[in-house]
Amino acid sequence: MKIEEEISQPKFRNAMQRAIINVIFTSHWIVDRYQNFFKPYGITLQQFNILRILKGQYPNGISGTTIKARMMDKNSDVSRLLDRLELKNLIEKRPSPQDKRATNIFISQSGLDMLAELDTRQEEFDAILALSDEDAALLSELLDKARS
Repeated sequence: MKIEEEISQPKFRNAMQRAIINVIFTSHWIVDRYQNFFKPYGITLQQFNILRILKGQYPNGISGTTIKARMMDKNSDVSRLLDRLELKNLIEKRPSPQDKRATNIFISQSGLDMLAELDTRQEEFDAILALSDEDAALLSELLDKARS
């Protein structure tokens, strides 16, 4: 559906305004779809992002500061997200051997198991955007170009 129909706005000032509104609207639309996708697992998109970051570090851990720097949503309250993931036994916090004031974060076996289950649904996850591989690659290139 065209953005004009989605937000009931027949005219835009110019193509740039239309594109920016379309990107913002589509971003929220995608986030909403992903939140619904993760709801049965009791996690949010931000928590999933943290688990994927930690899986990439496995079996090593990393600091909360490093996690925040690598997250897609830079405005996330990482401390709160980590506390919730710890309560769900999806991560473990351990004191840093190098700096007793710091804490390293590790993905737990339960976290790895959840990601393994989610991996079995990867095609469903990827199908949230109804694009061909070629169109998805073109979209990525255009978004990269827009941020340059």
